[in-house]
Amino acid sequence: IVSSKKITRTLLLGNGKPAGKGMITIAAQELSDNRVITLSMAGRKLDKKDLFGKSDPFLEFYKPGDDGKWMLVHRTEVIKYTLDPVWKPFTVPLVSLCDGDVEKLIKVMCYDYDSDGGHDFIGEFQTSVARMCEAQDAFPLELECINPKKQKKKKNYKNSGIIIVKSCKITRDFSFLDYILGGCQLMFTVGIDFTASNGNPRDPSSLHYINPMGTNEYLSAIWAVGQIIQDYDSDKMFPALGFGAQLPPDWKVSHEFAINFNPTNPFCSGVEGIVQAYSACLPHIRFYGPTNFSPIVNHVARFAAQATQQEAASQYFILLIITDGVISDMDETRHAVVQASKLPMSIIIVGVGNADFAAMEFLDGDSRVLRSYTGEEAVRDIVQFVPFRDFRNAPKETLAKAVLAELPQQVVQYFKHQNLPPINSEPA
Repeated sequence: IVSSKKITRTLLLGNGKPAGKGMITIAAQELSDNRVITLSMAGRKLDKKDLFGKSDPFLEFYKPGDDGKWMLVHRTEVIKYTLDPVWKPFTVPLVSLCDGDVEKLIKVMCYDYDSDGGHDFIGEFQTSVARMCEAQDAFPLELECINPKKQKKKKNYKNSGIIIVKSCKITRDFSFLDYILGGCQLMFTVGIDFTASNGNPRDPSSLHYINPMGTNEYLSAIWAVGQIIQDYDSDKMFPALGFGAQLPPDWKVSHEFAINFNPTNPFCSGVEGIVQAYSACLPHIRFYGPTNFSPIVNHVARFAAQATQQEAASQYFILLIITDGVISDMDETRHAVVQASKLPMSIIIVGVGNADFAAMEFLDGDSRVLRSYTGEEAVRDIVQFVPFRDFRNAPKETLAKAVLAELPQQVVQYFKHQNLPPINSEPA
């Protein structure tokens, strides 16, 4: 639905027959204000609240609710032992802060933090996002922090300190949907492991078994995962590459060969095309080794690097590797993944069979940052690992969720990091 922008289908009955002449059309549209506000704030000469002449100040932001009561929408970090705090810049959805209305009054309250929860009130002020947006790096906005009780009691009371808005910027927080609808093409490449550890394809125990019934572990994975990803690829033409096999006529090992044996045009049409090319090539190659991932990662990375020259959110590359889980060139693969993390690229690894997938889990940097053998860290996590055995009997939706779990976030994260809005987006 997302990649098509609009999709029309015939309504079917439970038995698969058309329900009369009924059609259904579904259009994708995200209804929300995706603007966010980033504030950089500081304080000066705030009131002393602690015994030793300092405070531990933090700010709370409130907006008026429908019932007229103030609702807390954001709380800053606490800065310890100072009367002149500088808070880290923070970002809040504009809808949260002021319901998207930049003229709406908001209240900011300053407190001195106490670990028992009985925070001491320092002062408050009211302002609006429009007013705060007057602040610029060279011209900060200064707002008096007022304690109403002190103001009533003391004749010569001026304020309880100054809160400074150093900068205030409104930007759009684009979603995955924004990028897809904006024309970003997801470019999938499929990589298939043809190494000897998969077993002889003429042996029924092989993951690549040439089955008279027409199925094996790899085919099941290609069908299941392929049907999920093809909906995100507008032209549904996939380069399908193999690695780890000896190829005719000279039987040299290749770690990035077109499974349709057409190196100038390795594209297959849809999942069916991949399956046909896979089935056709199986009898003509010799499974060998080693299991090197880095050549195929670098292969796709070269295309992703070319796409960066456009300086637009127009293409994002996804390498889908289907493997039995043994990696021979772990150092080179780690290095290749770390380099690829700087590019518009993600890697989805689907593990087939019952092998130990520890190496795959290691590449999927969910629990730790992946490092190259040089010590360089990945800029972002771009690897998603899915053990196919866990989903063999699960509904398609469950597998789809696992395969695509991190992809939307990875796409958004990359383009955001590059300051690239969707191609057809409006300014904030």
